[in-house]
Amino acid sequence: MKVLLISDIHANLMALEAVLEDAKNCPYEAIWCLGDLVGYGPHPNECIELLRQQPKPFLCIAGNHDWASLGRVPLDEFNPDARRACEWTMARLTYENRAYLASLPESRQEGPFLLVHGSPRQPIWEYILYPGLAAANFPHFQTPFCLVGHTHIPIIFEEASVPEETLALAPSLDGPVSLAEGRFIVNPGSVGQPRDGDPRASYALLDLEALEVQFRRIPYPVERTQEEMLRWNLPPRLIARLSYGW
Repeated sequence: MKVLLISDIHANLMALEAVLEDAKNCPYEAIWCLGDLVGYGPHPNECIELLRQQPKPFLCIAGNHDWASLGRVPLDEFNPDARRACEWTMARLTYENRAYLASLPESRQEGPFLLVHGSPRQPIWEYILYPGLAAANFPHFQTPFCLVGHTHIPIIFEEASVPEETLALAPSLDGPVSLAEGRFIVNPGSVGQPRDGDPRASYALLDLEALEVQFRRIPYPVERTQEEMLRWNLPPRLIARLSYGW
């Protein structure tokens, strides 16, 4: 069974549509989303509805922006641009989509995979950016694998017997990466707001039988998203960053 693994869509409908179209070339049987369906971007309702209408089974967990749109976290914990976008999102969400976001769990286990947005020890907020943070999180889950988002950077961390030797593996686009031996934390990157210097939408395909993950990048019409953000008077910095992947 293959799974389409996505995260951090951030209400970027054009990026999400590009990913779903590209993934048609790589047959999959289910979609797993690691949170932050909304926030930053101009199409929160449309992104939620598009994913919920997919013919393949779809499951999702909560991210910090999903919670912020429900008032579950104080907006003063966000920077001014993110806070302004959160306030805009809160005003735009339909009752049905608010109810859907409210139903999302903080974490979910699917076989040998634990799904969280931030980290195993802080599912909503912690960023796993460095090997040291990954090493500190391995003791906080018992499954062989943990799937995370939140950082907007595609990466794999491999557990080492000595925490100081935990490895950060840069994902390759040339072929699948084997997860068959060891314990791993896997981040597919961000669909709607990449932050690794590559503005293309990022996602991954996870083969549950072969225990392999294949990372993919796909261009999308960034300017169309930016035009919509400008139309809704969203913060200029959030608009500009999409062009550069930061």
